[in-house]
Amino acid sequence: MQTLATILWRRIGQPGHDVCRLERMGENWQIDGGAAFRHEDGRVAQLHYRVRCDRAWHTQWGTVRGWLGGEAIDLSIVHDTRGGWKLNDVPVAELGHCVDLDLGFTPATNLLQLRRLHLAAGEAADAPVAWLDLDGGGLTELQQRYERRSDSDYWYAAPRFDYEAMLEVTPDGFIRRYPTMWEAEA
Repeated sequence: MQTLATILWRRIGQPGHDVCRLERMGENWQIDGGAAFRHEDGRVAQLHYRVRCDRAWHTQWGTVRGWLGGEAIDLSIVHDTRGGWKLNDVPVAELGHCVDLDLGFTPATNLLQLRRLHLAAGEAADAPVAWLDLDGGGLTELQQRYERRSDSDYWYAAPRFDYEAMLEVTPDGFIRRYPTMWEAEA
């Protein structure tokens, strides 16, 4: 295993931090991180996450473990070679067209889409993802769109949440500034 980059984020508007590292494991990629934050409903959370991708940045699996308030969290997400998704060994329908996993509580997983899409300046792409909803406890589809505006700027849209913003990205692909949500500290 080789660590290629690390980052520390501070949450904007709510207490919280997230730390993540990007690793290379043979031909595979992995992000490994931890988040401690106050959830929108007031509960405090501590979550460790890990997501593995193949050499083309297609998600293979992810895990999320920790707690949210008084609730233990222990989730295993698998994306099989036929495109199917499973959450704790239970198949999740209607996500077969999604390539990426997005963990809704961290900015770390945006790196996966940015690396996989590898957009040139001026290019845009839709990137529907299998999105982990901590509140609902399930995987659902989240439509996203990225448009690369410069070496470090991407216009991002997630219509489901009525969210659009200019994301500032590090040379490694981590989000440096996620307006109203997260900002890198180191």
